[in-house]
Amino acid sequence: MNKKGSEKKRHVVPWLNKAEWEQVRDYLFSMDSSLQRFALERISAWRARCTDSFPLTVESTAYLVRCQMRDRSGQLTGEDLIMMYAMALVKFVNLTVESRQRRRGKPLRQLARKLNIPEWVVDLRHAILHHKFPSLKLCRKGCKVVLEWLQQEFWSRQLGGAPDERWDLQSDGEDEEADVKLIQEDELVARQKEVDAYRKARELLISYEKDQYQASDDGSFEDKEKSLWQAPLADMSRLLGTIKQFALESSELLIDVLLEDGFLVPTMEQLETLGCATSDSASPTEPRVPQTFLRFWLLLLKMLNSPSFIHLFLEKVFVELKLLSKKEPNGHRCFYISAWISEVFLCNNNKFEYHFETKLQKKARMKDRIFINRIQLRWQQLLSACLDAPCISTPHLIQLILDDMEHPPPQETKEKLLQLCSIYTQTERSEDSTPLQQQPIYTVEMLLDKMQHSRQDARPLHSSPMDTERSEECKWAEAASPGASAPARPAEGLRWSNRDLNRLKCGLKLF
Repeated sequence: MNKKGSEKKRHVVPWLNKAEWEQVRDYLFSMDSSLQRFALERISAWRARCTDSFPLTVESTAYLVRCQMRDRSGQLTGEDLIMMYAMALVKFVNLTVESRQRRRGKPLRQLARKLNIPEWVVDLRHAILHHKFPSLKLCRKGCKVVLEWLQQEFWSRQLGGAPDERWDLQSDGEDEEADVKLIQEDELVARQKEVDAYRKARELLISYEKDQYQASDDGSFEDKEKSLWQAPLADMSRLLGTIKQFALESSELLIDVLLEDGFLVPTMEQLETLGCATSDSASPTEPRVPQTFLRFWLLLLKMLNSPSFIHLFLEKVFVELKLLSKKEPNGHRCFYISAWISEVFLCNNNKFEYHFETKLQKKARMKDRIFINRIQLRWQQLLSACLDAPCISTPHLIQLILDDMEHPPPQETKEKLLQLCSIYTQTERSEDSTPLQQQPIYTVEMLLDKMQHSRQDARPLHSSPMDTERSEECKWAEAASPGASAPARPAEGLRWSNRDLNRLKCGLKLF
């Protein structure tokens, strides 16, 4: 048994004995060209003897040493020398690191870190493969570092046995434990970076608030408009520049912090300090941010203004509004989230009457706008997001969306949709036009029933079978509510269910 076990550990090697191996190793790293040439000749003889199982690390070492010899001899110069070094470094990474990646399916940088290979060597290989060749100085440095690594990690460890590709001598169990530990360390580092970024975002916004409160202590905002909102001081300019740079790196995190209580959603103490009207005194169905509080954040929002930021901001606020619609649909936080959505929509509004206003009127209207130039918003997505977040201000928000859409639905469809929203949110809606139908509509079933009767009245006497089938499709609402004798207005405090939302959206598609 012992004999069979010892036979399994034996390896066929191309060198004569241990002394020849040590001689080649010493000559390779001697920096003497004649000795290195002798060592390279012996490695060529080894390769000829053992072509199938020749150690890849020995071959990579020979290639790098040959590059240094040609560099010292002056045979190559300029781009040819850079190309030779580049190919040697790529070959080293491919033979040493990438071969392990194929077996384990892990990132090259992670494997290089585990093997104590500098990560910048892997980055150098990536740059070369993308035709971004480094300087000759960097190539020489990379070759030197890689040869030192080969001497220490491979050649010096082979004195006790035959060289093979398992020179790290780690078992599979130890390898997996090391990988798990490395992944956990990476997760901790990433989590710590998120915590640091979150803390930095809060600090920047708190510094902005402090500067604005300091400005308000010197006088009222109305007296300081020109100097405060149009020409910020040098300290404020530097702070805004820092926030803008942070937004370029972590815009999602910055918006998340902005939507926290104490920032874009003010506390009662902040409103009292600024002398703003609270959300209780404002119209809950048509929320607007108080003018003083809007101007408080106007400098920052104007600086962050960009189409990508506005799209991301609207996406975030509608997600927050959807969460609030299930918890506190009529609360203080829901009011200000809806109010900021209204402000963005109003900034993008391009009403017909704006075309006839004077320059002074336009200047007064533009003074408190977050952005001036119209942005191409994703109206269908916004309409769907608004319907998914029902609250007391939903009819108002839908009205703003429908008014500003580039390809709005017909006026009759608008009226019916807004009427349905008012019913399900128990809100009163101001009638801008005469009712399209005298009989009030309180449910989706009543609306679709009205549409069916109107289509039947308008149908010719001789209708085709296809038309009959289409009319039958409109009866889906009656089948969805069997036994409903007389439709009634939803009770007070009733919230939208998923069934109601699906009906509303299906009704909108039928329009």
